[in-house]
Amino acid sequence: MDKIKIRGGKPLEGKIFISGAKNAALPLICASLLTDETVTLTNMPMLSDIKAMNALLQQLGTKINDFDDFVDGHATKTYSYRTKDIESLTAPYDYVRKMRASYYVLGPLLARFGKCELSLPGGCAIGARPMDIHLSSLEKMGAKIEIKNGYIYAQSDGRLKGTHILFSGVSVGATCNLLMAAVLAEGTTVLENAAKEPEIGDLAKLLNAMGAKIQGIGTSILTIEGVDKLHGAVHKIIADRIEAGSYAVAAAITRGKIELINAKSETLRQPLQVLKDMGVHIVETPNSIIVDAKGCNLVGKDIMTEPFPGFPTDLQAQFMALMLTADGASMVTETIFENRFMHVPELLRMGANINVHGHASAIVRGVKKLSGAPVMATDLRASFALVLAGLIAEGETVVNRVYHLDRGYEKLEEKLKGVGADIERVKGDDNYE
Repeated sequence: MDKIKIRGGKPLEGKIFISGAKNAALPLICASLLTDETVTLTNMPMLSDIKAMNALLQQLGTKINDFDDFVDGHATKTYSYRTKDIESLTAPYDYVRKMRASYYVLGPLLARFGKCELSLPGGCAIGARPMDIHLSSLEKMGAKIEIKNGYIYAQSDGRLKGTHILFSGVSVGATCNLLMAAVLAEGTTVLENAAKEPEIGDLAKLLNAMGAKIQGIGTSILTIEGVDKLHGAVHKIIADRIEAGSYAVAAAITRGKIELINAKSETLRQPLQVLKDMGVHIVETPNSIIVDAKGCNLVGKDIMTEPFPGFPTDLQAQFMALMLTADGASMVTETIFENRFMHVPELLRMGANINVHGHASAIVRGVKKLSGAPVMATDLRASFALVLAGLIAEGETVVNRVYHLDRGYEKLEEKLKGVGADIERVKGDDNYE
C-alpha cells in the first residue's frame, strides 16, 4: 500500500482549488438511475469512491462516458450516465463492501424498477450507521423489505405511494434515499426532520432539473409531488465543503495563508466562526475563502458536532489537530458517531496531549511541539488529521494506509506541494501494525 511522507515545519502559502464534493457526487450519480435519458455531471472529483460507484452502476447496466473539462480555469472531469436498459437489480457485496454510499442505489432502483437487492454496506469504521430509518420509511411508501444472508431485498408492487414520513433522527443517507424514491412515487410525499446538508440541496436541484417537483430545499421539511417520468439534465456538482475546511485548517495549523478557490463560505459558517474565534483571519470573496494565520497566536475553542448547519462531524478530527497548536484547553464533543476518536492514539504517538472521556468527548491541550512518527490512518477524515499533524511535526511523519485519503481528497499531495508542503507519496508494502 502507498504511504505519505511529510517533513513538517513549513508555513503553507498560496492557492488551492477546491474540487467537487464527494458527498454530493455519490447520490447525484445514483440519481441518474431514475431516468432512461442521459444525466451529465460536471466538476466531478477524481476519487476512489467515485470509481467504486461508477463500477457499481456499470454492473447494473449504466453506460458511462467521461470528458476532460475546466472549472474556473482548473482541469476537472465531466461524466455522463445513461441507464436505458437495466442489466441487474443487485448491488453485490464485492461492490458495496468498498463503499457505504452504495446504498444510494436502493431508492432509485426501487422507484423506477420496483425491485432492488442490496448487500448490507461497509465503509469507514467510525461507528454503527444502521439503515433502519431508510428501510422503515420505504415500507411506509409500500415497499416490502426482507433482510437475509447479509442482503436487503426490497420490492414494490407497482409504484411507491406518497406518504408523510417523520424521520426519527436526522439522517443524510435516509433523506437522500427517500428523496430519490419519492420523485417517482404516486402522490405527494412529505419528509419531515429531513437533513439540511448542502449536498442534499444539490441532489434536490438536480432532481428538479430532471423534472421532479421538490419544495422546501434547504429546510427540514421537503415536499415531493411524484411524477410519472424524469428526463436527462446537466448539473454542476457543488464544491466540497469538507475538503475546503480541511485545507483551511492546514493554513491555520502551519500559521500560513491559503486562498481556497471555488470554496463557498455559506456551507462552512460554523467551522469558519471557530477559526475566527481561535484567532485566524478569514476573508470571504464571491468565489473563494482566504484563511490567514500568519503571526497568529491561536487560543483553544470548544466544539460540538451537530447536523448542518452545526459543526460537521467530518471536520472534527482536523480541528482536533489544530487545537494541539492553540493556547489552553479545548473540549471536543462528538454527537454524530460513537467511534470517531480513533485518530487520538496516533496523535498521542506524535506528542499530543489529549484525554478522551468515554466515546463522546475529549480534552485537547496545546503542546509546544509534535514529533514526526509512523502513524496509521483509520478512516477518511482521521487520515487528514494525521497529515495536518505531520505538517507541523519536527522530523518525518509517515502516514500508512492512505487509501482512506484517496477516497475523499483529490490530488492531495499535489495540492499541498503547491502551497509549500514537503510531502510525497511513496510506493511499498504496508508493514506497519
